[in-house]
Amino acid sequence: MNDSFLELLAPALDRLGDQFAGLPEARIEPPAMDGAAAALDEAVRRMGDNYPYFHPLYAGQMLKPPHPAARAAYAMAMAVNPNNHALEGGRASSRMEVEAVREIARMFGWTEFLGHLTSGGTFANLEALWVAGQTAPGKKIVASEQAHYTHSRISSVLRLDYASVATDGRGRMDLGALEQLLAAGGVGTVVATLGTTAVGAVDPLNGILALQRNYGFRVHVDAAYGGYFRLASNLGAEAARAFARIGEADSIVVDPHKHGLQPYGCGCVLFRDPAMGRWYKHDSPYTYFTSQELHLGEISLECSRAGASAVALWTTQRLLPLERGGEFARGLEQGREAALRLHRMIAEDECFVAGPEPELDIVVWAVKARTLEESSRRAQEIFDRAAEGGLHLALAHLPAKFFANAGWQDAGEDSTVTCLRSVLMKPEHLTWVDEIGRRIGEAAGSR
Repeated sequence: MNDSFLELLAPALDRLGDQFAGLPEARIEPPAMDGAAAALDEAVRRMGDNYPYFHPLYAGQMLKPPHPAARAAYAMAMAVNPNNHALEGGRASSRMEVEAVREIARMFGWTEFLGHLTSGGTFANLEALWVAGQTAPGKKIVASEQAHYTHSRISSVLRLDYASVATDGRGRMDLGALEQLLAAGGVGTVVATLGTTAVGAVDPLNGILALQRNYGFRVHVDAAYGGYFRLASNLGAEAARAFARIGEADSIVVDPHKHGLQPYGCGCVLFRDPAMGRWYKHDSPYTYFTSQELHLGEISLECSRAGASAVALWTTQRLLPLERGGEFARGLEQGREAALRLHRMIAEDECFVAGPEPELDIVVWAVKARTLEESSRRAQEIFDRAAEGGLHLALAHLPAKFFANAGWQDAGEDSTVTCLRSVLMKPEHLTWVDEIGRRIGEAAGSR
């Protein structure tokens, strides 16, 4: 486990203390410190009951360790514990948030925009769909069948009609099915997912934008997972075209706590038109009295938000700028290359049926069998055996159509299968992918 952040943290805390050296001495004793070490030791033992998310042999869900600089900056900021709801509660951290969000917006080509950090992608998407409902009241939200389930849930919370759109055999929104929905009328917003949770599919944003010209809806891009791949230079042609046009969307969500090397929770919502701030307008009798500047709480549905998240993000982006060809971008490219290599290994293994070629860094594959039930059962068994051997994968329930030529006797048009899934989002996965492939083969009995 990487503890290099501690080398950064101790001197940073000393320097932070120096910033307040002019204050009169005050004896501040936290309560119940005598038992703190014992309580913390118990917490350490409890935390040992976790998967090793920080290690390359954890190749299951979307879990990426935060950068040591982010961890140190977050812990340092917690000594002050700022609240970025208003400048009164987080003067420095609020300005750092504005600067950090500006860098994210610039990654998408935006210099004029409205945006802020959130507690995560779910709340960021809620704000985007809330604004969509304000601008087109009573109109429907539509997203693909492979879009994150929270879009349907959020629409229900907001009392907006919702419809899902069929996907193709690679998990991307089917443009023909979308146009049928649009032609029926009543659609206010189309959610394009650039990096679906299950397979990392990239919806055809080019085609969606073309339909927008004819049908006049808002385009919201949910790039909570995939947004940072805007910087990667090794995407396939179709995905690269989609990311190249992301700046034409009306709103974008991206999660720094996924590929952005940040601790949980740190999401970000952006609106291309700064005038969308009018929907947030409100008055408060107590939080906005120290400055005439815009407070982040005036453009956010959330109230209290951890200023430490903004400090950690700002620090990380100072160290690793969001630019093509930089060290941060190379980390994304290494994850995608690892996924392509593992996909090729799976395709060559007679025990498996490879899923769609990865568009980002997520690999899915099914187990060869006569029936869907047998394939699903064997996937569970391989998942369990791999974990016993120290390799941690994930399981997913996906449409059988994602696995061409699988030959399942009982597969129908709407059938699903339990398959294996691996998210290779750590740069280290590139040097470990051969070992991961070997262990998968051992768990399947093919090696």
